[in-house]
Amino acid sequence: MPRPRSLAHTASPDRWQVVQVHPHAPPKPALGAPCNGCGICCLAEPCPVGMLVSGRRTGACAALRWDDGQARYVCGMVTAPAEVMSPRWRWLAPWIGRRARRWIAAGQGCDAHLDASAG
Repeated sequence: MPRPRSLAHTASPDRWQVVQVHPHAPPKPALGAPCNGCGICCLAEPCPVGMLVSGRRTGACAALRWDDGQARYVCGMVTAPAEVMSPRWRWLAPWIGRRARRWIAAGQGCDAHLDASAG
């Protein structure tokens, strides 16, 4: 497998972060454009749902998954919630899985205010 790309991006002019992106991931879409599974937003920090799953507020979301067949990142809370949830809460997976798309605003367009550039 090719080496991951390093992308540097910023949420604000004084905050830069380097994330490792799968080499076959699509480039980040423009703000408001449909999500293409680039993964930049989830690699930078988890969303509120991801914070619950990851148990962290910074860094890559533990629910983020690479899908080889689609050559894109997907949210594990949407595609396989039982696999990303702790054993204690897996009984909630079917219920959460049905609601996760709305909670992560799937289909609403890219809302990542991040500038991505090859590093």
